[in-house]
Amino acid sequence: MLFKRRQTESLGQKLRLWLWPRRSISRSLRYFAKRILRLKATPHAVAAGVAAGVFASFFPLGLHFVIAAMVCWLIAGNLVAALLGAAVGGNPLTVPILWGASWETGKVILHDSVASHGSPEHLSAMLHHMSFAELWRPVLEPLAVGAVPLGLVCGLVFYGITRWAMQVFNAERSKRLTARAGGGTPHFGADGNKIGSAPQ
Repeated sequence: MLFKRRQTESLGQKLRLWLWPRRSISRSLRYFAKRILRLKATPHAVAAGVAAGVFASFFPLGLHFVIAAMVCWLIAGNLVAALLGAAVGGNPLTVPILWGASWETGKVILHDSVASHGSPEHLSAMLHHMSFAELWRPVLEPLAVGAVPLGLVCGLVFYGITRWAMQVFNAERSKRLTARAGGGTPHFGADGNKIGSAPQ
């Protein structure tokens, strides 16, 4: 490999980087945001893709990317934006919070149907044997049921934020391109229309 590292990272180092990126979390989030804003697609497609990825992050079983791709196709979103949204929402730091919220919400919706199966001793025994049939009712069903309303609400919020950010980003980029093409800095009136350029 042309750019292979001289020293191979150990399993512990890989695990640490998976949990805490080398660039820090804030820089990684800015990187993902720029990748999303620079996608060549309509604001709706990008925002719908991000919403699909955020929606999928609330679901169990680690099928974030599959669910994100399916929802993205249904709502005509951008697939790359959906995968980026799922990667940001489904990281090791946020997954326990999202899944915990989904499980608690699912328990509230299903109420007494979970209580009879949800003792810590029973859950520990089922997790030890990894029986899907036994895990479904006390663990996976509440997760799946609770993920739907939480995913819808957060998906709609991120849709609005992403669409607004895309429109602002595209408007600023159009102004910069117009300024370069006209040889000066464009001036815009109150209605947003260009009224002239200042000499450089």
